[in-house]
Amino acid sequence: MKILVVGTGYVGLVTGVCLSDIGHEVTCFDISSEKIDLLKSGRSPIYEPGLEQLMEKNVKANKLFFTSNVQEAYQSVDCIFIAVGTPETRDGSADLTYVEEVALTIAESIKQDTIVVIKSTVPVGTNDYIERLINERTGEGIKVHLVSNPEFLREGSAIKDTFEGSRIVIGSNSQEAGDFIEEIYSPLSIPIVRTDIRSAEMIKYASNAFLATKISFINEVANLCEKTGANVEEVAVGMGFDKRIGNQFLKAGIGFGGSCFPKDTKALISLANEYDSSSYILDAVLKVNDIQKKRLVEKVKDYFIDIQGKKAAILGLAFKPNTNDIREAPSLELIDELLSLGTEVHVYDPIALENVKEIYGDRVYFHHSIDEAIENADMALLVTEWREVKGFPLKKYKELMKRPVVFDGRNVLSPFDAKKEEITYFSIGR
Repeated sequence: MKILVVGTGYVGLVTGVCLSDIGHEVTCFDISSEKIDLLKSGRSPIYEPGLEQLMEKNVKANKLFFTSNVQEAYQSVDCIFIAVGTPETRDGSADLTYVEEVALTIAESIKQDTIVVIKSTVPVGTNDYIERLINERTGEGIKVHLVSNPEFLREGSAIKDTFEGSRIVIGSNSQEAGDFIEEIYSPLSIPIVRTDIRSAEMIKYASNAFLATKISFINEVANLCEKTGANVEEVAVGMGFDKRIGNQFLKAGIGFGGSCFPKDTKALISLANEYDSSSYILDAVLKVNDIQKKRLVEKVKDYFIDIQGKKAAILGLAFKPNTNDIREAPSLELIDELLSLGTEVHVYDPIALENVKEIYGDRVYFHHSIDEAIENADMALLVTEWREVKGFPLKKYKELMKRPVVFDGRNVLSPFDAKKEEITYFSIGR
């Protein structure tokens, strides 16, 4: 099938590339000519393992194309995927400006009946609204059907999630349109969940908010474990064996970040407020997460009492491994807190340094190795569980730091091994 994907951000680019790889002819459109030029040169504007190789393969096979030309993009397509951003507004609701702009372009550009799929994360009712918006403006006799097809991609494993996902949600009020989208995905052999259009929209928000809830819950348990002498990792294992609970998202740490969990939880709260419905649990999820992001600094202050002028090395800046995404990353709050206390902040991350440099400039010292970052440091704070951070030899903390004091925000080190290496070690819930 001939598919147009509008938006070459994280969701749009991964979706377009993967759809081309299962046999469809895909054009990825973006209004940014600079981004399209970059893609045409074979480079991706986002970091995702394996993505550039998959791009190259399908461009060579004449199944994947990139353009910023509207007429070229919308010519004779069977289906249009909308995958533009829906950023958070001040009140936590989703900003639909970019989705609306795409809808108006679709109305002006299409010459035949078309199925439009919203891949972007949008509030309940958006698909119905966009369908009306387009159909009120199309040429005579042209009809558009909307399909909600939310994404469930994890940064760092998005290609695997596309090809081996747990389910594909297709929400449509038109049986024919839903069948058409199901046919697009048929080569993947992944379970299909068919729903009405509003239920599909809600599934996306409810899924992310529930996972965020699990993380905040285990973090509260971790804090209680510290006070009672229990070990949160053993508690999580014991909980996870219960099939009603499961073992995923029960890893204690310094809170969640990224572009999905915080934004989607806030958006669901905003939706609840709009409909005068309660959001007590979701409010608590965000409150716990905000507090959890400060846990390492509190531990630092308790240990050092006065940290003014001391050198702190933060290891890991991205909100999770295998991405350069720093949106809502706990590292940023740590940096802000430490700077406000007069601490000299040194940072390391395999790929996210430039993104952080844009925020802090010369207020922070940037390093391309852990060795450089921790040299003569008074403390090391482990923030992102990169392979490089997890595998860093413990003896080097002792060799390179003024005195080996490590605050582990992701529980990546063994307390037993740290003690054996005579490292002063603090973790979460252990």
